[in-house]
Amino acid sequence: MAFGRLRERALRWARPREPEPLPATFDRRRIYVLPTRFGLFYAALLAVMGMGALNYNNNPALLLALLLAGAGLASLIAAQLQLSGLEILAIDAEPVPAGTPLRLRVHARARPGRARRGLQVDWEEAMPHASRGEVLNLTAYRGEADIELPTTHRGWLEVPRLRISTTRPLGLARAWAYVWPQAPLLVYPAPEAAGPALPDGRGEATRSQLKSSGEDVHHLRDYRSGDTRRAIAWKASARRDRLMVREYEQPLGAEVVLDWQATVGLGYEHRIARLARWVDLAEREGRRYRLALPGQPGLGPDHGVQHRHACLRALALMPHG
Repeated sequence: MAFGRLRERALRWARPREPEPLPATFDRRRIYVLPTRFGLFYAALLAVMGMGALNYNNNPALLLALLLAGAGLASLIAAQLQLSGLEILAIDAEPVPAGTPLRLRVHARARPGRARRGLQVDWEEAMPHASRGEVLNLTAYRGEADIELPTTHRGWLEVPRLRISTTRPLGLARAWAYVWPQAPLLVYPAPEAAGPALPDGRGEATRSQLKSSGEDVHHLRDYRSGDTRRAIAWKASARRDRLMVREYEQPLGAEVVLDWQATVGLGYEHRIARLARWVDLAEREGRRYRLALPGQPGLGPDHGVQHRHACLRALALMPHG
């Protein structure tokens, strides 16, 4: 407990002390280096070895201890150089429903001239449920790492402080630096697990689409390469002395209005969850839909990836009741 409080106090003074815009570059003022447990054991072993060499006046043993100590000090510098000049370019993530882990991509770039491999990207210890230890390898001086962040509620999710660390080349020291992106990520509302079907279409008039198969013949047209033989109107083709193809009118259904008022009687968050479910159902069925929320202009009617994102974003950013 005391160690945890001490660590929290130390983090308050670690750079950066507040969210920062990207890109961010690591310089010597924001890179920290400390020996690992193996490094402490290595130092203690060298101290005993040196004391024994001095006690018995053993010059070869003393020389070996000094050489090993020099290698250890060089590993501290090498670990620091692994992070020096590293630039965190951007972060991005696809929105997910609340309760689903958010997969965050961290994009990095380094100056040419030094290979950067085996860098660890993780979160602060204050986030025990996040995935940890994702490896960042820079190929052609660029690279990215994917890490998962747990989500619990809809709306904007503030990205916590990220830590990039390494124990290379010898594992005697750990060098690390923090980056705190000033880029909140969007989390969609969790859709209702089970609920009613879509409301009946009551938007604009029913539309139709012309296809080569269906029930109601709309008109005849000239044959085009790729048309099926079944669609050819043989009698009409014989009268006109050229191949004619039937085109059918297939109804697409009326546009659906997803109205906030249609969910009266449910809890506030339950209403948002039901509308999110209806948005997904309308997209799955290929229906055009319009979302009507209180105090906001209607979205749509439309369908597709962009319209779905606009609707779920509006639901995610609804005030918390």
